[in-house]
Amino acid sequence: MRSLNEKCGIFGIFGDQFDVSRLSFYGLFALQHRGQEATGIAVSDGEKINCYKDTGLVNQVYSEETISSMQGFMAIGHVLYTTCKRGTADHIQPVTPKNSYIALVHNGNLPSTKALEAFLKSQNINIENMNDSEMMAEAINHYVEKGFELEDAVKKSYPLFTGGFSVLVMNNDSLVAIRDEYGVRPFSIGKLEDGYVFSSESCSFNTISAELLREVMPGEMVVVNKRGIRSEQLALPKPKLDIFEFVYFARPDSTINGKLVHEVRNRTGLQLADEYPLDVDMVIPVPDTAIPAASSYARKLNIPFEMALIKNRYIQRTFIQPNQRLRKMGVKMKLNTLDPVIQGKKIALIDDSIVRGTTSQQIVQSLYEAGAKEVHFLVCSPPVRFPDFYGVDTPKQDNLIAATKSLPEIREFIGATSMYYLSLDGLISAIGLPPKQLCTSCFTGEYPINLHERDIEVKFDLKHDLESFSDKSYGKQFFKDRVIYNHF
Repeated sequence: MRSLNEKCGIFGIFGDQFDVSRLSFYGLFALQHRGQEATGIAVSDGEKINCYKDTGLVNQVYSEETISSMQGFMAIGHVLYTTCKRGTADHIQPVTPKNSYIALVHNGNLPSTKALEAFLKSQNINIENMNDSEMMAEAINHYVEKGFELEDAVKKSYPLFTGGFSVLVMNNDSLVAIRDEYGVRPFSIGKLEDGYVFSSESCSFNTISAELLREVMPGEMVVVNKRGIRSEQLALPKPKLDIFEFVYFARPDSTINGKLVHEVRNRTGLQLADEYPLDVDMVIPVPDTAIPAASSYARKLNIPFEMALIKNRYIQRTFIQPNQRLRKMGVKMKLNTLDPVIQGKKIALIDDSIVRGTTSQQIVQSLYEAGAKEVHFLVCSPPVRFPDFYGVDTPKQDNLIAATKSLPEIREFIGATSMYYLSLDGLISAIGLPPKQLCTSCFTGEYPINLHERDIEVKFDLKHDLESFSDKSYGKQFFKDRVIYNHF
């Protein structure tokens, strides 16, 4: 249903009193929303690493027999969404280099691999068909083979990694977590009895009754082994958390940088109500991510809230279908309208974001077909105008509707009576973190990590600036007086 998707999620656990493979299964199950194409778990018993991975959902890939056979005291796991043209099956994580005693999982993306490639080639390591995660594992493994302890091998390799990364790597005795100096992708540490857990999101800690301790800090390395846990700062932290974690990617029951995602999404609805207080008959969310915002928008303006778009819970996110025709069918399969509730009503439809616009177009059309009198589209984030390079699958910039069309043109394409985006200031206010700590590149084109060779993929001379998507000249009284809705 989206054309902007998180590429993966990672999970790790250390503790000899646990059934680590089973707890990893449950941890990955809680992270399934971050990747639905493939999954893998690697377990170490102190002598060898046992790894199992395959394409499919978490509850499809692992059997009781598989989980029971993977015994040890530490494990790492991964859920994957990939756009790799060579096929998902070739790049399922954990990565386990040949003839090695390490395994690695990675959430994020390195837009530039030039330094990494040059280093591996200088060591006569064949990198043909390798992705960024596999090259990271090869670099670390190279130093391990040279006799370095795992944490020292990680420290030696760290400067070669240019981009966004939250990484777990283990050998036979240690588990190491590292995060890029900007902390673009979320990464949390939890405590479970006498052991430790790591996860892309804290929601997986709730699943296994672990306690959230804190975030892995940007630029930090955390080492866990039988001697205990310790950390070391490998790079000066320059925090730039991806703002889209709060908008769409993260589960609402996750806490990121001290902010509960559900509460942030509630506040985006309040901000929308302040910026665009429409006079309509009902508020309808696009499930599920926009439900908190739509609910708070309706509550603040005293407008009836209706779940009039019914989601089929047994249909997985349709972005895993590469074919546009199948994607359109997926929207119809996933959302049904409550026609008697909608008929004759003026509706405020609220969604978290718009990427290509094709899904939004179909939803608006379905509401009209159900008998809606007016459909006013409100979006809980600013226009997505730039592609991501730090671990999110985005369309090429030419396929981002806000990069090629003005607000009136988007409204016309989608077919809504009127249309409004939450301002960037409004979104940042709802999150409650300092603006300088957030990566807003998909909205502003300000990339905190140098794109190097991929910079040519971004157009910065767009016809419409961000301010043109937020018309402040009307003010609240314009909406309250309902002078006109379709002011384009």
